[in-house]
Amino acid sequence: MNAMNEVVIVGAGPYGMSIAAHLRERGVGFRVFGTPMLNWRTRMPDGMLLKSDGYASNLSDPAGSMTLKEYCLQHGVPYEDEGVPVSAADFIAYGQAFQKRFVPEVEPRTVIGLGRSSSGFTVQLDDGEIVGAGKVVVAVGISDFPYLPPVLSGHPDEFVTHSSRHVAMDAFRGREVAVIGSGSSAIDVAALMHEQGASVQLVARRAKLRFHSRTELGGRSWQERLRAPNTGIGPGWRSVFYTEAPSWFRYVPEAKRLSIIAKSHGPAGGWYMQDRVVGQIPTLEGYAPRNVAVRGNRVHLDLAGSDGGEKSISADHAIVATGYKVDLRKLKFLDDGLRTAIRSAKHAPVLSRNFETSVAGLYVVGPASATSFGPMFRFVFGARFTAERIVRHLAASLARQPAPQRAALAAR
Repeated sequence: MNAMNEVVIVGAGPYGMSIAAHLRERGVGFRVFGTPMLNWRTRMPDGMLLKSDGYASNLSDPAGSMTLKEYCLQHGVPYEDEGVPVSAADFIAYGQAFQKRFVPEVEPRTVIGLGRSSSGFTVQLDDGEIVGAGKVVVAVGISDFPYLPPVLSGHPDEFVTHSSRHVAMDAFRGREVAVIGSGSSAIDVAALMHEQGASVQLVARRAKLRFHSRTELGGRSWQERLRAPNTGIGPGWRSVFYTEAPSWFRYVPEAKRLSIIAKSHGPAGGWYMQDRVVGQIPTLEGYAPRNVAVRGNRVHLDLAGSDGGEKSISADHAIVATGYKVDLRKLKFLDDGLRTAIRSAKHAPVLSRNFETSVAGLYVVGPASATSFGPMFRFVFGARFTAERIVRHLAASLARQPAPQRAALAAR
């Protein structure tokens, strides 16, 4: 095993790179493993637009000098703080530019094993190298936790897949596709596949598809803003609490916190998708699958309506766009002993005020921290708070270690 490192970061998305940028400025030794913006490039559909406003889609460097706005101005990309959707392609390019400027030491290798050792942690990489770490920050994204309802699980990938498995929207051109879901993932995939020549039918549990109104994002009167102030995760006084007091969210009773995360920011498409779906794509609203079977090279879905009615449809393929649920069991690189030692609530980690798990020295950030800190951390908007809080804690914690131990950890 190679020499110990002060900090190892698992993941090179917006949270992982923001933390790395802050650690670098503080002079704290670290290694960060992962391909920059990998989930965004390989698990998001081509042509997708972000639901978050431009001003709420920044990675965090210590001086706040490289915002999405600055990147767009430098590269001639249309941008407004509110009201102009940000394309995923532009956001990915921004993240990659951020990495080159602030985190050049990213190592595009995959962590396949993480366990405890007598002096901290051992991190195993996909090329066989094993490195030691005094502290580890797990910064995986929400795409690592795809959720399929039981009735839609266990079917052959040839016929049923989660929406996170699809990037190229022209792959189903000329085929019949059933898209299941009523949130932004379902709406985006349905519209994009339809526009690329697939015959799409959208099946939504909600009685009526919901879209954010444009006035929620930009151009609102002062009266509207007073009644429901805008925030980086949407309007409303609850969102003000979630964005301004994430540390206080931890003191909300656990059952209530879990309920808030499950229900807040419910299924809805971006305002810019409404005209691309309504009247364009056949939609069964108020229906959910109750039985799924593959027969004759087709997937057959028996649907139950909220009004007690029933329908049956078939397609060449069913795409399940039912969102994501944080579940530590899905992080296969955690060894069993470490996973068992992490205190959790409904399989999501329970974290300290500094994002530390019940295993000393192991931290979890990003969407997986939302059940402890609130809905803001399901969005990129939570990156700055996270980076500042955790790096301040890590720097102070490492500074308290005896000098010989610090020297050993800093050795490369």
